Amino acid sequence: QVQLVESGGGLVQAGGSLRLSCAASVRTFSGYAMGWFRQAPGKEREFVAAISGSGISTYYADSVKGRFTISRDNAKNTAYLQMNSLKPEDTAVYSCAARSSPLAEATMLRYHYWGQGTQVTVSS
Repeated sequence: QVQLVESGGGLVQAGGSLRLSCAASVRTFSGYAMGWFRQAPGKEREFVAAISGSGISTYYADSVKGRFTISRDNAKNTAYLQMNSLKPEDTAVYSCAARSSPLAEATMLRYHYWGQGTQVTVSS
């Protein structure tokens, strides 16, 4: 069983930055691709970014490309989401997810384990 714990959410002004972390309790972290997803009030959960087990391949939603960066430190069993130039429309609960494959995917259904989520609020 993989447990994921997110941290780093909070309240920030538009244009500001936040870094989310996702700590995984797993023996071989590099065997798991990681993804970040978000859900805004009244909207469906959507893909934000994904990274392969090695960290070499990354994918982003068009809405965050150029502003967000996903990364991972396999020695620390942790994935990160650096969010810059934040906009009010980025306000959502952000969740990290892991899939039992090192191949990154943007499809939510391909992820097997989920964290509890962390709130990100961007004020205008």
